[in-house]
Amino acid sequence: MTTPPRFVEDYLLALLAQASHAASADFHARLKARGVAVPVWRVLATLHGAAAGATVGQLGKTCLMQQPTMSKLLDRMAADGLLARTRQGRQTRIALTSTGAALADSLVAEARAHEAALLARHAEAAPALKALLRAIISG
Repeated sequence: MTTPPRFVEDYLLALLAQASHAASADFHARLKARGVAVPVWRVLATLHGAAAGATVGQLGKTCLMQQPTMSKLLDRMAADGLLARTRQGRQTRIALTSTGAALADSLVAEARAHEAALLARHAEAAPALKALLRAIISG
């Protein structure tokens, strides 16, 4: 007789969190070795290729951070020369500087290689998995 899995072994949210952690661990270690914190990476990745930049609210949503925490992080990144703020009407837009863009380019290339290696182990399921995750995110 087979024992049914424990709740967390079959609970979608737990599985998603554990899969994210397992898939991210190696790349996060590479970031740490380069002196880049994961939240900094998330901002760099979000702004990569975004010519118009993004608002603090947009960055917070994508990077999974509350606005006060995001604002403090952006202050540090601006002080490090990675991004710049510009006012557009009532909004402040955040964009990468040339230094930030160069770092983002390098890290995105590493992230793409990491993702390719991960997905190669699950090549047949990868497109459906990404589509399902996008559907869950969009609600």
